[in-house]
Amino acid sequence: MAREREQRYYTRRLALRFGMSLTLAAAMLLTGCSGDDKPEANDAKPPAGDTTPAPTDTEPAPDQTQAVDPPRFIAPLTGLPQDHEAKLRPIAVMVNNFSAARPQSGLPNADVVWEVLAEGGITRLVAVFQSTESTAPVGPIRSNRPYLIRIGEAYHAVLAHAGASTDAYDLLQHHGKAYLDEISNAGAYFYRESFRKPPHNLYSNLEKLRAGAAKKHYDETVEIPAYSWSEAGATADGTGAAQVDIQFLLKDYHVSYAYDPTAKLYNRSINGEPHTDLETKAQMAATNLVVLGAKHKTYDDYGRLDIDLEFGGPAILIELGRAVQCEWVRSDDGMIRLMKDGRELPFVPGHTFFHIVPMTPTFEGHVKLGGGTESGTDGTTP
Repeated sequence: MAREREQRYYTRRLALRFGMSLTLAAAMLLTGCSGDDKPEANDAKPPAGDTTPAPTDTEPAPDQTQAVDPPRFIAPLTGLPQDHEAKLRPIAVMVNNFSAARPQSGLPNADVVWEVLAEGGITRLVAVFQSTESTAPVGPIRSNRPYLIRIGEAYHAVLAHAGASTDAYDLLQHHGKAYLDEISNAGAYFYRESFRKPPHNLYSNLEKLRAGAAKKHYDETVEIPAYSWSEAGATADGTGAAQVDIQFLLKDYHVSYAYDPTAKLYNRSINGEPHTDLETKAQMAATNLVVLGAKHKTYDDYGRLDIDLEFGGPAILIELGRAVQCEWVRSDDGMIRLMKDGRELPFVPGHTFFHIVPMTPTFEGHVKLGGGTESGTDGTTP
């Protein structure tokens, strides 16, 4: 392309010189016949006393229409451009979301965050890190459950946690899972802070966790399933969703989001207060919000849950101030994907927060959408 532009440049220059030579020749012929030596009206006169002849050639302006090359690398879990390939294996960290553990550390650096119920109506977060190189603290870190393992392994991630239920330990220890457990096999790669009381004070960082994974000889790189991306999103025909409220089971876990149309982000709050990062003090935010409905069943006296994340169900995708009703499916590559009318719905490039809520008494009863967007929709739940 550069050689072609160079050839076009010299071709235009030769044509320009040839045309101007003809013009000068004609002017000389007319001057010789009429004796009139006045310049034409559109010719520029040189300054008084300046005998330097006017230039007979000018170089054309540089070509300003060169196309901008698309980014060479795209992060598979955010769709954001990067200057190098994001190829390291994801790390999925089980993060404590008990009130005494907030504000947490490191969540804004996660490509994807999942929020799901644990025992007693509290929620736990699964933070999936892949494209970031941050060495900021991550935590507080808590225990694992079978359905949390299922979320992490969909990304082919190394699982980081502190303890696990009996069923989860059976999966981890007897089914070839890649995991780093502060209690049973990787205590050296975690640390405790003094500003919080146990068990809400356990932390690590990606540098330590990747070192632990290397020590365990876990694969450093894996095939990473990617999401589908679109700057326009998939909610143009949906319902207005400038305000999003999600209720799990307990009143202490009322999650809400307010849409910022300038930044095109949903700012997250818990119980009416901004949900912030401990280190940066910044409010957590996401480009895409997803609410999934799944069957929940309590299977022991302790209240441990069995959550069906295999057979699909209703879902709501929320992005760019609007929401669309759809369904979630477990695809052949193990990822949960959103479908509508037989096609996968894309995310807007950015960070995504997933929320898994029960189907009882109804899926819709856990989600409230409000506030119209520019088009003036009323914002009721679709």
